[in-house]
Amino acid sequence: MLAREFAQLLHVPLIVMVRFGPDRTGYVVGAYGDPPFPVGSSWPLDPRSVMAQVYATGRPARVDDYSQLDGVVGKVARAARFHSTVGVPIVVAGKTWGATIAITIGDDSLPADTARRLADFTDLVAAAISNTEARDELRVLADEQAALRRLATLVAEGSRPAAVFAAAAEEVAKVLDVRIVDLLRYEPDDAVTVVAGWGEVPFPIGSRFPLDGPSIASKIKATREAQRIDDYSGNPSALGSSVDRAGIRTGVGVPVSVDGKLWGVMAIGSRAPDPLPSTTEERLRDFVELLAVAIANSEARHGLRKLADEQDALRRLATLVAQGAPSHAVFDAVCEEAARIIGSSTVNLARFAPAGCTTTVAGWSRDGSHVPAGVCLPMEGEVINVIVQRERAPGRVEDYADVEGELAALLRRLGVRTEIGAPVIVDGEVWGALIAGLREGTFPRRSEQRVAGFAELIATAVSNADTRAELLASRARLVTAADEGRRKLARDIHDGAQQRLVTAIVSLQLADRQLDTDPEGARTLLRDALSQSRAGLDELRELATGMHPAILTNSGLRAAIEALAQRSRVPVNVRATSQRLPSHIEAGAYFLIAEALTNASKHARASRVEVVIRAREGVLEIEVFDDGVGGADPHGSGVRGLEDRVEALGGTFRIESPEGRGTAIHATLPLLSD
Repeated sequence: MLAREFAQLLHVPLIVMVRFGPDRTGYVVGAYGDPPFPVGSSWPLDPRSVMAQVYATGRPARVDDYSQLDGVVGKVARAARFHSTVGVPIVVAGKTWGATIAITIGDDSLPADTARRLADFTDLVAAAISNTEARDELRVLADEQAALRRLATLVAEGSRPAAVFAAAAEEVAKVLDVRIVDLLRYEPDDAVTVVAGWGEVPFPIGSRFPLDGPSIASKIKATREAQRIDDYSGNPSALGSSVDRAGIRTGVGVPVSVDGKLWGVMAIGSRAPDPLPSTTEERLRDFVELLAVAIANSEARHGLRKLADEQDALRRLATLVAQGAPSHAVFDAVCEEAARIIGSSTVNLARFAPAGCTTTVAGWSRDGSHVPAGVCLPMEGEVINVIVQRERAPGRVEDYADVEGELAALLRRLGVRTEIGAPVIVDGEVWGALIAGLREGTFPRRSEQRVAGFAELIATAVSNADTRAELLASRARLVTAADEGRRKLARDIHDGAQQRLVTAIVSLQLADRQLDTDPEGARTLLRDALSQSRAGLDELRELATGMHPAILTNSGLRAAIEALAQRSRVPVNVRATSQRLPSHIEAGAYFLIAEALTNASKHARASRVEVVIRAREGVLEIEVFDDGVGGADPHGSGVRGLEDRVEALGGTFRIESPEGRGTAIHATLPLLSD
């Protein structure tokens, strides 16, 4: 419409309005009179053409002879019989935005004041364009702010990082009007991974590229500043050549930093040959800042989740230790839990021997390729075992490639590249080390301290196991001493009270013979017998604390129990092993069964009792059943005495006594050596 108004006011047949592009091209945005430059077409700024002169000088220009004008514009002008052209600049915000060009055909020339008159009208055009662009900029700004608000809402709601990444890529593509957006994350091994994308995405999520040349990602890693590439053709890097093959001609990227550390790159690309606008980097930064917040929040939540998982694992293991689980079970559980929480390929528990050796006592790996339990190797070279023992503190070995020694060689054969470890300190001494290994990559900072938490549980388990072993040994010694006391009692009775009673009987027999012939002598013998009897009785009273049956010592547990059964007032069926057992186990089992038979006879009103004794898998199993009235108090003094005797020998005790259904006693005693 403006072009028509210009033509009518200036009385010229053709008007063309162009906008200058960043690639030294004139784009036709308006026309009147059916010129050979249709709206939407683009034309090079050929030398000496009106467009080129206005673009170069920012001032009006005139051409009255096209016969010698080179280039495409000159050729078209001659074909259309252009005679005279005048162009004036369209200045918007102090910059030459484009030009308005008046054209005559045939022999007509433009008046000398055409440039002035055209400029008057063009000023109005510039004002209109300025207002339009201002509105466009406001609309773009509003769209951008709306996109940022939507993204900020996702971040504030704690959405999953993948959802935030995908939304950010889509919003950037729409706001910046680009076709390709990718979010790349830097990896420890000098590579990048595609974690999100939108539009004509050439790379699937999860794609990895090495930083091996002049790509945007490698430039940003080197400078930590925004970068652009205006022409990817012939780019030698793996990422750049992949971009080139995907048809991307130009690209811009800005760094994504989290907590002051470079995390990745937000990159956009275009398949158009023109470079992206100079404001692209600045506009991208607003989105990148929100991405950084989302990543930081996600990593904080991930850190809290990892901490919670670690605390749960430590609680499970602490419960196992508190329950007195066997050391080997605790060791295996700690290795597995530590590997899962720390994210290691292998975990081993090593014990340091006084002879300068390290022995593996437990281990875990998903494929069973950790150092096997029982392996004993010298402490040599800078392996983690040596470092932990020397420093008495957590440590690490980043790469075993050049470490000397048998253990380092074994680790290389197993594919272990790096290890961290923490000492297991028991009673102030370095007992061993808990060690985690990786086959690829490296452990995050402070991973050693996390291993130390698990090593402390190992130390507690070892200390508890030693304490339990000492307690069991002490209890066994007490029981053995008590049984030895009973044997001594039998010897003392034989050597003391029994001899006095024998002497008294002999004196009585002699007195009986002399009673009629020598009353006085018989009286003396009677007094001697009385004295011996009293002395024997006194000794018996002093020694009567229990009797260790001779049959138990001479013939074993089965014979002793069968003797008990023969003397029982209740019929007893005995099924017992004839195997000789450690003396303290035989004594403990004998007195347990004897008391159980006494209780069945006195309290249970039983008509029969069954006794079963089996030795298998390192324990002696004892079962005593009766068909009595049941109802025995599990907390009563009689049952408590039985339980104490069994536990003193390191065994287990259980009683079942439902009302009216008899009583069953189950006990196990470990078959420890004397």
